[in-house]
Amino acid sequence: MKRSRVRLSLCGAAAGLMALTAALTGNVSASASADPKAPDSAAERYGWGDAVPEGSDEFDYGSEEEPAVPDQEKWNLAGGGENQCGEGHDGNGQRCDKNSRVVGGKLQQTGENNGDTGWLGSKFGQQYGRWEVRARSEATSEGSDRQYHPLLILWPDSDRWPQDGEYDYLENMAPGEDCAGGYLHYPHSPDADTQQEYVEKCGVDLTKWHNFAIEWTPDHLKGFIDGEEWFSLSGGENDVRDCIQCAPSMHQTIQLDNFFGDNLQSALYEVDWARVYSIDGVSQPAGRS
Repeated sequence: MKRSRVRLSLCGAAAGLMALTAALTGNVSASASADPKAPDSAAERYGWGDAVPEGSDEFDYGSEEEPAVPDQEKWNLAGGGENQCGEGHDGNGQRCDKNSRVVGGKLQQTGENNGDTGWLGSKFGQQYGRWEVRARSEATSEGSDRQYHPLLILWPDSDRWPQDGEYDYLENMAPGEDCAGGYLHYPHSPDADTQQEYVEKCGVDLTKWHNFAIEWTPDHLKGFIDGEEWFSLSGGENDVRDCIQCAPSMHQTIQLDNFFGDNLQSALYEVDWARVYSIDGVSQPAGRS
């Protein structure tokens, strides 16, 4: 999961001839063109139908007094089980189950100063579909340049990266930033440099609640914030990569990633709900466990 902050990078010598289309509204206020009467959920605005129960979680359990472990019928836990930890992103710190709890009707992931942080992976995978998550993030200690990265990712069920792609439809360099960012990775050869597109929309206060969505079809990837489309990508294949939308089955992950090891600025990442929709109203998931 190599990261380079490059906007709409087109890797490869023939990049200028790629069949890539991108419609971006970057650096525009999230509410600048919004219809005040329009729903702020992409699913509601565009009629995506009912959420798939197996892949969706309203996080309507747990309490301040008794925080709950995320529903293990729906989620794989960090470290493989309750009260376990595993290696953090790129070997930095630990992803620990204790850092993801449902508290008072919302998921809370906490990133600690020592590098322990939260991670969840959905057990529901599908090729093509729509995902929408209501989330916010904030730092919880004094300023530091060693900050957690809040992410919403579609990760390949195969765990083959980069061959099977990766869609980070929200990835920020720090909690509570004023610009929403994303890295959409092409399925590509592991021998090639990272093949990805960076998208950005500013004027979005990520300390506030927003609805982040992605639509993945055989024709395109589209991103939405509060029901407003902010990117559209298609094609782009070349001799080292497939088209950007040509990945196999994927599943949702919710991550507060550590890029630095220890001595980080602590952080809170909250999710009100996470919902999955099929493209045609008929769920055909690729099973995961």
